[in-house]
Amino acid sequence: MELRHLRYFAAVADTCHFGRAAQRLHVAQPALSYAIRQLEAELDVSLFTRTTRQVTLTVAGEYLRAEVDRILMSVDDAVEGVRRIGQGQRGLVRLGLTGTAAFSHLPRIARLIKQELPDVALQIQADMLTPDQCAGLREGTLELGLLRPPAVGDDISLFTIDREPLVLAVSVDHRLAAEPVVSLADLRNEPFVMYSNRDSAVNSAVLRGCRHAGFAPQREHEAPGTAVLLALVAAGLGVAVVPGSVRSLPLDGLVIRELPDAGDVELALAWRNGTDNPLVDAVTHLVKTAFTPLTSEGIR
Repeated sequence: MELRHLRYFAAVADTCHFGRAAQRLHVAQPALSYAIRQLEAELDVSLFTRTTRQVTLTVAGEYLRAEVDRILMSVDDAVEGVRRIGQGQRGLVRLGLTGTAAFSHLPRIARLIKQELPDVALQIQADMLTPDQCAGLREGTLELGLLRPPAVGDDISLFTIDREPLVLAVSVDHRLAAEPVVSLADLRNEPFVMYSNRDSAVNSAVLRGCRHAGFAPQREHEAPGTAVLLALVAAGLGVAVVPGSVRSLPLDGLVIRELPDAGDVELALAWRNGTDNPLVDAVTHLVKTAFTPLTSEGIR
């Protein structure tokens, strides 16, 4: 049984007229009549009662009409779904996020996807450091990432969407909490809370800044992610130098102060090179359009 035969049957069943059905289908009436006879022979049943004046459905034909309507609707839905997937308009995107990007940047990105690609679902994996996101992209457990450059490995492409100043996080009772602006040199003798992953891009930026200020930070405690890191700082176990987006994550007992000489860190959209996925291409294009490149090297 061919799908074409079912469409031919549906047209005749709707019109109860072979001539009008042939016109609707843009086929010759003899070809249509032959196709219906083939279908009846295959099913070994008469689907139409034919007279010189009218064509009516038999009981079997009435039953098949309801089934064919359902079948053709499912086929049409499947075809449309496949086309939308092929055009990058439907499917699931697994997105990794670093630190506070879930609070500072995810809302805008999720809103854009909902507005422009309403049939695309997001699955979020939050508080992932750059090395873990790169591994996820490479292993296929993530399609996209929001991470701190540089990427780990040469097979990851980046598009810079933001550059954030590094700021100081201290507990409310810390001696520097009352200072509106602090310099890195003021932290020379302070215990630091840093990320446990030694490949952390933020760690690297902090180490560079401290070396430039003439000292090496005292790594007192380590944290697997931003939420734990800030909790340790709020508990008074040390200070931390972190991206400015931590302001979007208020925490009792925590104070954020400016560090003008600490430099900044980038936030970039990341994906694996050579990925043949229209959905990734569509979301990447949407984010690229929404976020103006910050440098001439924004796309790599």
